[in-house]
Amino acid sequence: MQKNLVIVESPAKAKTIEKFLGEDYKVMSSYGHIRDLKKKELSINDTTLEPEYEIPDEKKKLVSELKNQAKKAGQVWLASDEDREGEAISWHLCEVLGLDEEKTKRIVFHEITKPAILDAIEHPRTLDMNLVNAQQARRVLDRLVGFKLSPVLWRKVKPALSAGRVQSVAVRLIVEREREIQAFKSETYYNVSGVFAIANPDGSMTEVKATLGQRFKTEEEVMAFLNKCKDATFTVEAIQKKPMKRTPAPPFTTSTLQQEAARKLGYTVSQTMMVAQHLYENGRITYMRTDSVNLSSLCINATKEEIGQLYGEQYSKVRQYHTSSKGAQEAHEAIRPTYMDQTTIEGTVQEKRLYDLIWKRTLACQMADAEIEKTTVTISISTSDEQFVASGEVVKFDGFLKVYRESVDDDDDNKDEQGHILPPLKKGMELTRRDIVATERNSQGPQRYTEASLVHKLEELGIGRPSTYAPTISTIQQREYVVKGDKKGEEHNYAIITLRGKQISQKQRTEMTGADKGKLMPTDIGTVVNDFLMEHFPTIMDYNFTAKVEQDFDKIAEGKVLWDKMMKRFYKDFEPVVESTMNARSEHKAGERQLGIDPKSGKPVFVKIGRFGPLVQIGSAEDEEKPQFAHLPKELSLETVTLEQALELFKLPRMLGQFEGEPVTIGTGRFGAYVLHKKVYTSLPKDADPLTIGIADAVKLIEDKRKQEAQKLLKTFKEDSKLTVLNGRYGPYLAYDGTNYRLPKNLHEKARELTYDECMKIINKN
Repeated sequence: MQKNLVIVESPAKAKTIEKFLGEDYKVMSSYGHIRDLKKKELSINDTTLEPEYEIPDEKKKLVSELKNQAKKAGQVWLASDEDREGEAISWHLCEVLGLDEEKTKRIVFHEITKPAILDAIEHPRTLDMNLVNAQQARRVLDRLVGFKLSPVLWRKVKPALSAGRVQSVAVRLIVEREREIQAFKSETYYNVSGVFAIANPDGSMTEVKATLGQRFKTEEEVMAFLNKCKDATFTVEAIQKKPMKRTPAPPFTTSTLQQEAARKLGYTVSQTMMVAQHLYENGRITYMRTDSVNLSSLCINATKEEIGQLYGEQYSKVRQYHTSSKGAQEAHEAIRPTYMDQTTIEGTVQEKRLYDLIWKRTLACQMADAEIEKTTVTISISTSDEQFVASGEVVKFDGFLKVYRESVDDDDDNKDEQGHILPPLKKGMELTRRDIVATERNSQGPQRYTEASLVHKLEELGIGRPSTYAPTISTIQQREYVVKGDKKGEEHNYAIITLRGKQISQKQRTEMTGADKGKLMPTDIGTVVNDFLMEHFPTIMDYNFTAKVEQDFDKIAEGKVLWDKMMKRFYKDFEPVVESTMNARSEHKAGERQLGIDPKSGKPVFVKIGRFGPLVQIGSAEDEEKPQFAHLPKELSLETVTLEQALELFKLPRMLGQFEGEPVTIGTGRFGAYVLHKKVYTSLPKDADPLTIGIADAVKLIEDKRKQEAQKLLKTFKEDSKLTVLNGRYGPYLAYDGTNYRLPKNLHEKARELTYDECMKIINKN
């Protein structure tokens, strides 16, 4: 008989824990949840709102194995993660495996190290049903919102759409930011900087760079100022030296790790969580879902020792961080390395880079403040009330900056935080003017969210918790409510006006502005769904409501609120709104708007969401003639498209001429512009204009596609036209009746020689 069975969530974790426990312990993995709500049904009792769980087919074999092992074991230990989701997994295991909750031991740890595991075994507890109920409340509430709202969207907006409680609010943030950007009116201004020189004792000159404390709005103002400066004297009016201290950032929480990894390493939020999960399961870092900044005394002492050895005692400063975020979940630690003396680790490149970031941040938070002397010099102008200001910094003691600098949004890590050192200046000293340069600039509007800044905003509003940020951001992109921008920016001309000596000169320069690579932008569907939900379900979309729900979950976790009461209170208000919205009649479809009248036919022109996405329509369904439709290309938006742009789309399809006795036409569809010839579609390259492309270029595209197809097709069979041998990215494969089948590697070279029977044998094996 096996003495002890330990059940954890993941096989990687099982492997690591098994090393620490002796032969008396068998460690198995549940591979996450073993039971959940049914996928295609509401799975919630309409009256009691109790969830109805099922074991999915793919988990039945595993559950049977776990049952057998649990029966054989003298003691079962449930060791799933130390949060609400983990507690729920342990409860589901108790329910499904028929374990006695009072006798089953629940152990938790926030790092997978031998001391932590052995300590957990020494201090087991029983299941915490408050945590389980907090997880059930979230699961049930999210299922109710998703399952009840989605059919409303299918009927009122477009089939196959879906809504989610936190995801819809995240989309709202992105849509509102987009509208702020569209409404923003950029204004031109001029920044003025000057270069001045002072003589050194050896006769050489040292330059001082300074900025004018005021911006100018017009070129006339700039010219007037520069003319004043032609004969002016420039004098050091005041020198102010100020000692400053810079303090390190606290250790990582889930949210701050996601933000820094995005800025410093370029990782997406879900990529960061996946890599952090591997590090945790391999015993490298503490648990990666936390909103706590606490560090254990063991970590603080180990870090202090490490700093002393690496940099000396003067670099050490012990700090106790306390979590201030509302509803910080459970008694976790911050994300930190399990062993501070491991400066590097074995693993993938991604794991090494993320570990290095976590190690440096943890070390830095226990290091001394950086001591900086900031000098500000005011330079007066004899002919004007304006003043130039020069500032410089000298790092007197680098402290934590020796190890780590925190990044900020839209900032690269290479910017010099130390400023520059000013030459020795004295009050009353006269400076020699070199150049004064006015640079034309445009005021910048609100910035689109990056994944990192969206996480920051969600956290700031109290929406979601550490476990929800990554799935929320992934979901809104998978549903195509939000996309990552790929705009490289546009060329923009700006003026540089320079005063050198007594001469004023002007030059035009060009720069790229408005790049939006990797920034989150709403799609037309996302915008229409958001507007529809905002109109009909304002409570669900309200930021305060969403944050309050999170606080209610926290209260359930603390045992202060009964979860079923919270559910019933929510559902009582929610269900009637769903019913009335579903049955309400409306003249126009959600997102539909009239652009104007088509001058040719005199019929109205609309934009709206069609079955396959945004489209333009000329005419109405009630007309005798059928309406005309054109797909709206990605570069145009439902909100901003003009009548002229919409009418351009009806210039397609275009007949170009004949090839091989058949017509060649250019058209556009949901996947972009195409050439159509003999019922075969060939995509137009991105740089080709469907309105100007000629017959010769179109024929070349048709012929190129034929060559590609010929290289792809290795063999056909007279026995059955549905069977072909094709060449793909990863080598030859079989295609039969719409399904692809892999060829064993040893048959790749003989792919053209395969017989019909040999192919069918491979297909039937699969």
